[in-house]
Amino acid sequence: MVRLSTLLFVILFVQNIRSQEIKGKLVNEKNDPVEGAYIYNISTEKHTHSNELGFFKIDGNNLGDTLKIGALGYGKLSYMLHKNDFSKTITLKLLEEQFKLDEVVIRPELNGLNVISAIDLKTTPVKSTQELLRQVPGLIIGQHAGGGKAEQMFLRGFDIDHGTDIAVSVDGMPVNMVSHAHGQGYADLHFVIPETLDNIDFGKGPYYAGKGNFSTAAYVDFNTKENIDNSLVRFEYGDFNWLRTLGMFNLVDSDTDKAYIATELTQFDGAFESPQNFSRLNIFGKYTTLLKDASKLSLTASHFTSTWDASGQIPQRAVDSGLITRFGSIDDTEGGTTSRSNLNASLLKIIDENTFVKTNAYYSNYQFELYSNFTFFLDDPVNGDQIRQKEERNIFGFNSEINKKIAFDNAEGVLKVGAGFRFDNIDDVELSHTVNRYETLENIQLGDIDETNSFIYSSFDYKNGKWTIIPGLRLDYFKFQYGDKLQDTYTNTAETKVFASPKFNVLYSSNENLQFFLKSGIGFHSNDSRVVIEDNDKDILPAAYGVDLGTIIKPTSKLFVNATAWFLYLEQEFVYVGDAGIVEPSGQTRRLGLDLGVRYQLNDWLFFNTDATYTKARSVEEAKGEDYIPLAPDFTMTGGLSILNLKSFSGGIKYRFIDDRPANEDNSIVAEGYFVTDLNANYNLTKNLTLGMAIENLFDTEWNETQFATESRLQDETESVEEIHFTPGTPFFIKGSLTYNF
Repeated sequence: MVRLSTLLFVILFVQNIRSQEIKGKLVNEKNDPVEGAYIYNISTEKHTHSNELGFFKIDGNNLGDTLKIGALGYGKLSYMLHKNDFSKTITLKLLEEQFKLDEVVIRPELNGLNVISAIDLKTTPVKSTQELLRQVPGLIIGQHAGGGKAEQMFLRGFDIDHGTDIAVSVDGMPVNMVSHAHGQGYADLHFVIPETLDNIDFGKGPYYAGKGNFSTAAYVDFNTKENIDNSLVRFEYGDFNWLRTLGMFNLVDSDTDKAYIATELTQFDGAFESPQNFSRLNIFGKYTTLLKDASKLSLTASHFTSTWDASGQIPQRAVDSGLITRFGSIDDTEGGTTSRSNLNASLLKIIDENTFVKTNAYYSNYQFELYSNFTFFLDDPVNGDQIRQKEERNIFGFNSEINKKIAFDNAEGVLKVGAGFRFDNIDDVELSHTVNRYETLENIQLGDIDETNSFIYSSFDYKNGKWTIIPGLRLDYFKFQYGDKLQDTYTNTAETKVFASPKFNVLYSSNENLQFFLKSGIGFHSNDSRVVIEDNDKDILPAAYGVDLGTIIKPTSKLFVNATAWFLYLEQEFVYVGDAGIVEPSGQTRRLGLDLGVRYQLNDWLFFNTDATYTKARSVEEAKGEDYIPLAPDFTMTGGLSILNLKSFSGGIKYRFIDDRPANEDNSIVAEGYFVTDLNANYNLTKNLTLGMAIENLFDTEWNETQFATESRLQDETESVEEIHFTPGTPFFIKGSLTYNF
């Protein structure tokens, strides 16, 4: 009888724990949560992924089943389920190891292509501020003002200028500047110290409910590290008086509290005959603490300041005639100064096992002063056409989003609801005609701007079997105010606008190695407040309509491929004419193209990557042959080879290519393309000491980094000429580094 009772008890116990749900949390060696890990039950073939907090749930488990767990940059883990695992939340620790491409799985999420940037950050770590944006597949950048100005960007057939059609943020804090003194959407990332970067979240197209203004071509969210593995000091020295000193110091590193500080000083003269005298100082600090309920609070503070001189964009005819060299100048008094101070508080609050809230509140103080001369002596043959663009602004804002997981009988969903606001208070937005920086001849524009953007959005990720359907809707409210200080009487006029952005996306995930997607949505980019007021509610928030159809596939364990066909239509594009202080509407446009990306691991230490984009970009309202979009690239390609930890050696070779492209509407003026190759290498002399070398433009290619079709007049000319004006790209440039870790 006792044996029979025992047997019945065992049978009932086993039946009770059969097909039960397992709850778990994944952490690394520092007890930080591991997001995006793949959890797979070998017996039932069911799978799931860990969320932002490292938590996961997987149902249909039986006693004795084995879970296979893998995450990018961590060793694979096998875990056999025990009887106690069914009654508690299990915590599993993953150990970091050398990156392997076979650990990558394709997640059934709208931003599944983020795995590309995760791969690239593991294989080609970012070493400079310019490389931050180059981590976005297909994004080409160029600098044309002495190193201190925000980079010009090209993506998906857009000359994005400094950020008109790409939304950029850091730790939830917006980088783009609305109604900026130099250009709408101006996105200066130079306040970010590259070594503090942890991951990049990006998405192309207007398909994401959580992204609003400027996210027509793409959005890019940078996230900084919560802690650093060790303290370090780095010293770099190179050609053209390159000097960079970096310090990163661990202040607190416990299971519940982490804090570090980083500081950087960079100086550079460049290859120009008139030295750039570029100098940038950065300081960044971050503190993170785990609260009693496992919620997480992060506080960051940063400051950067930069000054520089510039040789400007020079006319091709001046070089051809021998008046100046490629690295000479017509007006070498260009340049500027800028600074930004940031405070940001982020809270990841756990409500229950199915619900959490992400919130951040931020404040920025920003100052900017830029001197430029695009046309030389076209408008003022005596004093020249130098202009000053200047502003000071304070930015206040917050973002909050609740994530709730909802279970159905045979499906599950994640509801996301978010809201927030951003307020820009901009004093003395100025455009003036100057001489030699110091003398002001005329104030062309001067005024104060207040611009408010409040928003609310919602999306629902509904997963049923191999299908994921994601509808979404976003509502934005804008208020534009401008007080013109050049008027005899006080003026402060305002305009308001509301914009609705619906989204609808469908994913089909055949397995963890194959996904198809169809993305669709409406987005927008805003106009400058000064133009909004002047035009009386015209072209304030023109819409962008987009569709992406593509696939992500791992045909073998060592090969990752993504391909996308896409279409984007804009109701109105803007061209900002900085020297005139106006925004010119350039009409409706359409773009269609193909994106292709490949990541391949040749062996344990050698990786290959490439991204190519072909685009046909045209104006809708112009006659054929006169419908080219100036500076819109039709073909770009980036890629390279990377070596990881080969007997204390690491390094890589990278290339970027942009094809010839039209510089004006009828393609009669052409901006020449280029192919540039860079090289880097690092060798660990000891456990704590690393010697590095980097070469930009390895083959000393003669190339133009940025180009514009500009009408200008030199001092000895009687007539103006429209032709290519360019900033020469860096010639062969080598620099070395020494890093000490402690």
